[in-house]
Amino acid sequence: MSTVSYKDAGVDIDAGNQFVENIKPLVKSTFDKNVIGGIGSFAGAYELPTGYQKPVILGATDGVGTKLKLAIDSGIYDTVGIDLVAMCANDLICNFGTPLFFLDYYAMSKLEIDASVNIVKGIAEGCKEAECSLIGGETAEMPGMYHGKDFDLAGFAVGIAEKDEMNRLPHVKAGDVLIALPSSGVHSNGFSLVRKIFFDKLGYTFETEFNGKPLIKTLLTPTRIYVKLFKALKEKINALAHITGGGIVENLPRVLPEGLQARVYTSKIKTLPIFDFMSQYVEESEMHRTFNMGVGMILVVSPENVDAVLNSSDGYVIGELTEGERSAIML
Repeated sequence: MSTVSYKDAGVDIDAGNQFVENIKPLVKSTFDKNVIGGIGSFAGAYELPTGYQKPVILGATDGVGTKLKLAIDSGIYDTVGIDLVAMCANDLICNFGTPLFFLDYYAMSKLEIDASVNIVKGIAEGCKEAECSLIGGETAEMPGMYHGKDFDLAGFAVGIAEKDEMNRLPHVKAGDVLIALPSSGVHSNGFSLVRKIFFDKLGYTFETEFNGKPLIKTLLTPTRIYVKLFKALKEKINALAHITGGGIVENLPRVLPEGLQARVYTSKIKTLPIFDFMSQYVEESEMHRTFNMGVGMILVVSPENVDAVLNSSDGYVIGELTEGERSAIML
């Protein structure tokens, strides 16, 4: 009887080893002085930074969602890794956590080395932007679970915060001003609806021109990472909300105490062309519950700090907090 190898079953160990060798320079480029050891151990190690009085470790996990389908079908792999880091790191800072390190989980049917290196290249780029170290990950060839070029990504970010700074509710008051930080595009939410509009309903292709460039370039624009801006403005921010799935109406109330209402003026939102276009085919309320509409992060700022925040960022005022039922009202 002839023997059967792991490679015959669809898993190429040699390709996996070559992949690890190819990504080592990318991974090492994200390391800071707190990373202990190198690549290839059973776990990544990171020395906790000093200077914290009551340090708390925070964890955040997320994926890229069906935006991955566009990367797979277009063969453009070097941006979704940035999205992966962004979705986790942007959540951490909402709890006043500073990202420390990142790990990824990458699963596919068959390991394609060039495509996979590009994915990790994006993850490394995202880690540099978020000022965190990529200290580990898992790459899994899973024939039978995934098919063709399909793959999935999940990310895990760990950060650190002062315990006394994490609860932002006592800092949020009536009269506080809402400052929007622009998004870079659709970010990583609502892509099932995006694909339905552009490809199923309208019959567009990836190369269809949109706003002066191929549509796929607009759709795969990576999620903006706000970590550096948070660090620069931290002392002047009362709270901040990451505007992801659910839009402003569902995410902004998460940083409000009972008895405070956010009043957001839609006329002040600098909506991006991609959202203006899709609004022709989707009800306004559905747009605001699904997409960021051009607002990637909302800062809650005391009136006396507004000018300083505006002068140090690309933010702009879109509303304020008043007494009322805990909610976000789009006016």
